[in-house]
Amino acid sequence: MAQEIELAELDVRYEGHRMKNPAVENRLLVSIRERGIEQALEGTTCGESKILLNGFKRRRCALRLGLHSVPYVSLAEDEAGGILHLLRVSNQATLGLLEQARFIDQLRRLENMSVADIAEQLSRSKSWVSMRLGLLEEMTPRVQEEIFAGRFPVYSYMYTLRSFMRLNRADKQEVEEFVLAVSGQKLSVREMEQLAHGYFRGPQSMREMIQNGHADEVLAWMKQVPQHAEGCSERERILLRDLELVEKYMRRVMGKSLDPQLKSPAFCAQAHLLTAGIVSRQRAFFDSVRQLHDRSGQAQSGVPAPPGWNESARDCSSPAPQS
Repeated sequence: MAQEIELAELDVRYEGHRMKNPAVENRLLVSIRERGIEQALEGTTCGESKILLNGFKRRRCALRLGLHSVPYVSLAEDEAGGILHLLRVSNQATLGLLEQARFIDQLRRLENMSVADIAEQLSRSKSWVSMRLGLLEEMTPRVQEEIFAGRFPVYSYMYTLRSFMRLNRADKQEVEEFVLAVSGQKLSVREMEQLAHGYFRGPQSMREMIQNGHADEVLAWMKQVPQHAEGCSERERILLRDLELVEKYMRRVMGKSLDPQLKSPAFCAQAHLLTAGIVSRQRAFFDSVRQLHDRSGQAQSGVPAPPGWNESARDCSSPAPQS
């Protein structure tokens, strides 16, 4: 049964566990102004404390409208019990994936619960719990902060940045730098995807432009470049695919080759042989790539590259000095 309580009575320690969405909150504000708060806020009662777990948007709207009291329902008589209840009844509309992850992590801290314990309490599988905890572990605190504050779209992180982390071996620090560079700019999901491709797969000059706040210039250039190989011959499409693979595996080899655990005699013998073949062809390879870069750049009519693009590509394609 809901009861009317004073806004000042609510403990909002878990406000950072819930996603902010200014657009949704503004629509809710209009609704509350016209019809009042129709759904009670939910939390847990611990002694004299009323700890809010669900209804932070309604609370902020009530404050903006000058309301002093709100309807409130207690889910349990202790903190962990309230979180467990919220997680049991949650769905996509109640708690998002990352919100579930934060509450699960909090359960682990509050009650020292194992993955198996939490899974049993929630009637879920251990993989369900582990997947959510794993999501948090792959994110730096700053990335979490930007996403939960609503400054970086969660969809772009889940379906764009995580793919670069898997396929391009982008590390946590690189992802954080990108998120901080573009957060709060009200970019669409499509624009975020384009910028991520430029940042993680483009030349260093493009990455620096995004880091220095020139994302709009990068987007303006990228919008003029066809995203698909439509209009290309079969031979051209094959080479484009080969170039994508070369770029992908260059990044993978650069990252993996620094692993100090790669030291067995069998590995060293074969790696030495393979790298000798690669090193012997580096000058011819980079010469051909440089020529293709210059030729294709000259053939683009009316699609100027961002400043520093050609210079960066030319510098990166220069053969390394021989030792």
